[in-house]
Amino acid sequence: MKQLSEMSEREYFAWVGQRPGTFVGRTSFHSLAAFLTGYDQHAIRHGGPGLAGWREWLVARRGKDCNHTWPGLVLHIALPGGWDNMWDLSTDDEQHAITILFQLLDEFAADQEASKGAHGPG
Repeated sequence: MKQLSEMSEREYFAWVGQRPGTFVGRTSFHSLAAFLTGYDQHAIRHGGPGLAGWREWLVARRGKDCNHTWPGLVLHIALPGGWDNMWDLSTDDEQHAITILFQLLDEFAADQEASKGAHGPG
């Protein structure tokens, strides 16, 4: 297995998605959103891209803007029929939202990689 420092963003997100409880304890959509927000802030602080463009990518993916931050947009995509209380999702909705979160992260990271390849480094 690669060292963490050798992983691409896409590989890292896949690795976290395979074992989310290792990173957040009790696995929930909101604890993973908090983890990813911390990841983003750390990357920005240390000169990395973090999740730059993630919210805009989700808006384009959903095809409609709203005033939600990115976790709300992911929930809109994962649960298009809505939910009663976003802080108390049913077990099935929670698991589905987590699955969709990591699928979307994979697609986003793939798009970022393809964009970098098309435009060269930097």
